Amino acid sequence: MPARQLRAAAVAGALTALTACSEAPARSFIKSSAPLFAIAHVRVIDGTGAPARDDQTVLVRDGRIAAVGNGASIAIPPAASIVDGRGRTVFPGLVAMHEHLYYELDGAPYPAAAAFARLYLASGVTTIRTAGSVNIGEDLRVQDAVDRGRLPGPKIHVTSPYFGAMSPANVPGYVSSLAARGVTSFKAYTTMRAPELKALIDAAHARGLRVTGHLCAVGFREAAAMGIDNLEHGLIVDTEFYDAKESDVCPDAGKFQGELMWTDPETDAGVHQLVRDLVRHGVAITSTLAVFESLTGNADVYDPRMPALLTPRLRRVYDRMLPEESDRVAHGWAKPMSMLLSREMRFERMFVAAGGRLLAGSDPTGWGGIVAGFADQRELELLVEAGFTPEAAIRIATANGADFLDEFDRIGTVEAGRQADLVLVRGNPAARISDVRNIETVFRDGVGYDSEALIAASVDTVGEYYFRIYLRWPYNLVPLLLVALVGRLGYTVWRGLTRSGGAGTRARRGATPARTPPPG
Repeated sequence: MPARQLRAAAVAGALTALTACSEAPARSFIKSSAPLFAIAHVRVIDGTGAPARDDQTVLVRDGRIAAVGNGASIAIPPAASIVDGRGRTVFPGLVAMHEHLYYELDGAPYPAAAAFARLYLASGVTTIRTAGSVNIGEDLRVQDAVDRGRLPGPKIHVTSPYFGAMSPANVPGYVSSLAARGVTSFKAYTTMRAPELKALIDAAHARGLRVTGHLCAVGFREAAAMGIDNLEHGLIVDTEFYDAKESDVCPDAGKFQGELMWTDPETDAGVHQLVRDLVRHGVAITSTLAVFESLTGNADVYDPRMPALLTPRLRRVYDRMLPEESDRVAHGWAKPMSMLLSREMRFERMFVAAGGRLLAGSDPTGWGGIVAGFADQRELELLVEAGFTPEAAIRIATANGADFLDEFDRIGTVEAGRQADLVLVRGNPAARISDVRNIETVFRDGVGYDSEALIAASVDTVGEYYFRIYLRWPYNLVPLLLVALVGRLGYTVWRGLTRSGGAGTRARRGATPARTPPPG
């Protein structure tokens, strides 16, 4: 084989080997993949808000739910594998609507895409919307890796980077370019003013896509009148109740929340009008109680499983910051956030009671006290603390999100015909919502994943500056090109030294020196 072909073959082989050494593929975490199986004698919380039903059978065929009903009424085919559901509960895979593929600690984002994909799935989250990106290329890459089975994770709906203050004339082109890359929703952020927010809504809606917002310069009622589809976090970030609010200006958070914490949502006429306007315009609200709870400084709420997931470098920062956050309680600094959290819970009850569509998400940001997946489980617990029944909380976190994503005919409930996105847990979340943490298996399209194995694979990986990215195509071209460049340089130097030494030797022996080749 000619030298040129040998070099090409070597490069191709190296690329194949390096790509194969990337993240463990999704199949590495599969514990069951039978095309036909039944979960027998299991309690079902179906995601519709209906009371839990005991002693049910869920029959799954080719990744879809074929039948659900009383164990005595469902005939299990002889060829079906049987999963013993005694003492266990099954509910729909969570549809989490305010998620991210990066980790934030002390206000700085850190890479966590692969780890968070695993953690979402391990925690029972089978579908996410990213609700804001700091690296859109990485989000789309992870989405593709999950879709192709190269990485275990939930189905991912990718949201745009954060839209802030910008020229309204530039908005349509930016929307068009992001939509062409596969973005399916857009995130308006705090500094976005009314003219560019309206331009964003119009441009997205022209493509059949949706806009959500963590707003500040624009109030909720004004955004609802423009046609925004979704608002993040709820009353706790709505600046329109601030007495000194200026049009299109984002006020200081401490000032407007300092006023808001004394507002009683249940008696305030302005809050009641806000609820009516949101419901009338069909604007959904995403509840993110867990991230706000992490800002109360109460160390008891932090998940003990979480610190082990952080890289040692970030764990040292986390361990330093946790006592600082706890000290805020001792000095009374966190009381305002505790009061705001209580008011947000009341607002969300009012909103749902009025017919509003409440969604659920974790928003793993803040100072760094929560991570993907674990915080989604905590969100369910907080919704119950807010006054919702466990069945209603699960509906908010499953069917409501599926409906908003226009996927209610496929996911969000445990019903015949739906995809088999299911979570099997030990215990009874209808009686103890915290049992949602006791996951045995997460089924995505009928394939069962090992929750504990996914979590174990994520230890020491959240926040990792991820050299292994250079083991994946096309990033693996970078080290290969560097190796090739260094090799070429070394070869050139070696040949030069060899020729120089050889010529000198021949000259000393009386040999004719090699002629210098002509230019060209």
